[in-house]
Amino acid sequence: MEKSLVLRNKYWILRHGKSIPNEKGLIVSSMENGIKEEYQLADEGVGQAQLAGELFLKELKQRNIPLESVRICYSPFARTSHTAKVVASVLNLPFEGPQCKMMGDLRERYFGPSFELFSHDKYPAIWAHDEKDPFMQLEGGESVNDVATRLASALEIIESEFQGCAVLIVSHGDPLQILQTVLNATKQNTESSSNDLASIIRAVKVSSVLSQHRKFALVTGELRKTIS
Repeated sequence: MEKSLVLRNKYWILRHGKSIPNEKGLIVSSMENGIKEEYQLADEGVGQAQLAGELFLKELKQRNIPLESVRICYSPFARTSHTAKVVASVLNLPFEGPQCKMMGDLRERYFGPSFELFSHDKYPAIWAHDEKDPFMQLEGGESVNDVATRLASALEIIESEFQGCAVLIVSHGDPLQILQTVLNATKQNTESSSNDLASIIRAVKVSSVLSQHRKFALVTGELRKTIS
């Protein structure tokens, strides 16, 4: 019998707007660097976040979802916090209020010291590594599976704390494409005999799934509805 993932909330994902590191062509993936204000949104990224907030608001209205039901969960990095704050302002939600939640597990994938603060030109080597073995960690960094595991944990926390909400997850390129890869795979999963969220996700965290995460890439400031 097929077991599909049944979630208590509706989910949207948003990649942060164009950041100062994006403009400079730098990889900023460690928590230590990522939270620095010097790596927040560039002016163009603020505009992207504003547009994403307006689009999200439009989708909420189309679905007759009240703003009281909205929750914004975001990575603690400066570029994602900045994005979430702009979106909250568009929705007229207090950023410091209970409807906005910072979650460490939504942080950027740490690519390790060999990539940190180096050029974006190194990304193709990372993704080639991922296709070869998504369970193998980058030197001093995280594997695709590492990121998938902590994102599953974040999703479990959100599902346990909220019910019947419209949840916007504001995060980064790699984590969001990995999250989409896992969620999409749950639709085809017929092996898990459990309704348990952790068990269903664990069943699809296999090389053939995780190695394909680039298929779900988002551009900066892109809003996307996920399965729910």
